[in-house]
Amino acid sequence: MNKSELILKLSIESDISVEAATDIINSFIDTIKSSLIEGGRVEFRGFGSFNVKEYQGYTGRNPRTGEAVTVKPKRLPTFRAGKDLKEQINS
Repeated sequence: MNKSELILKLSIESDISVEAATDIINSFIDTIKSSLIEGGRVEFRGFGSFNVKEYQGYTGRNPRTGEAVTVKPKRLPTFRAGKDLKEQINS
């Protein structure tokens, strides 16, 4: 399922317009993004949680040339599935 399919499904199941469903989904995604950018954690009990993992910079090697390359520190979003979601998928 992609974002467009989710919007359409929400629109049909909630009996609202596609534009209203689009606004709801976009607001939902923007709120999660904002929280993660601020360093927060977003958790949906039974579904899972979104977190930001921070990686330190390091010196790596370009595999093609063997040249040393500096890799900058970075922050990456992660998702960890909740217990209920794992159980439902594996049942």
